[in-house]
Amino acid sequence: MAINNGLAVAIENMGFRYPGNEKISYSGLNLNITKGERFGLFGPNGAGKTTLMNLMTGVILADSGSITLLGEQVGRNKKANSLFGFVPQDFSFYYELSPVENLEFFGAWAGLNKLQIQQRTDELLQILSLEDVRHKAVGKFSGGMKRRVNLAIGVMHNPQILFLDEPTVGVDVHTRHAILDYLQTLNNAGTTLIYTSHQLSEAEDLCTHIAFVDKGKIIAEGDIDDVLTAHRHETLEELFINLTGKALRD
Repeated sequence: MAINNGLAVAIENMGFRYPGNEKISYSGLNLNITKGERFGLFGPNGAGKTTLMNLMTGVILADSGSITLLGEQVGRNKKANSLFGFVPQDFSFYYELSPVENLEFFGAWAGLNKLQIQQRTDELLQILSLEDVRHKAVGKFSGGMKRRVNLAIGVMHNPQILFLDEPTVGVDVHTRHAILDYLQTLNNAGTTLIYTSHQLSEAEDLCTHIAFVDKGKIIAEGDIDDVLTAHRHETLEELFINLTGKALRD
């Protein structure tokens, strides 16, 4: 029986290493993310945050230890896959298809029936201001509109946990605010958000809890205000530089 103890994500003694690559590896990692949190995962380029996101979503599997989503072990059963949505930095749709056609495809893939797909598609197109282009090819959209389609696909099946990798990269101010407002609405309704971005000022507005990752280790973690106070910094950007240094990362 799945036991989650109020946790959306539980990582216990997790180990992982890419074959032949020692730069990004984890050993004995432990991390808990409580249900309903807006959790930010940050680190410099090459720190391992994308790898950790991929491990939590089962894109890659850990070598040791365990990762559970709401008590269901990642990589061990299909039920864990139905619990989360993933909005990747790279666009995850078919460019030649319209928003309606993309949502129909991904909705069916998620196991929704035709009525559920139709209702959810209409709802999301209205919320994300895509009704006027519902039948136009997504490949012709602006960057901001593509981001909104990407988000719609990620939440099509009403996931309990939503993973977001740079969800507002490359968008204008209005689109950024629209996306963040919708994420707040999802969280207020109970969806756990797990978010990574280089926009640390944006993260301060969105996140309640954070973890900084560097070289496969968590170097700071906790409630955002508590972490800033403990390290005597006023902003996440100041703390980021203090923890990871000023050297450029590729």
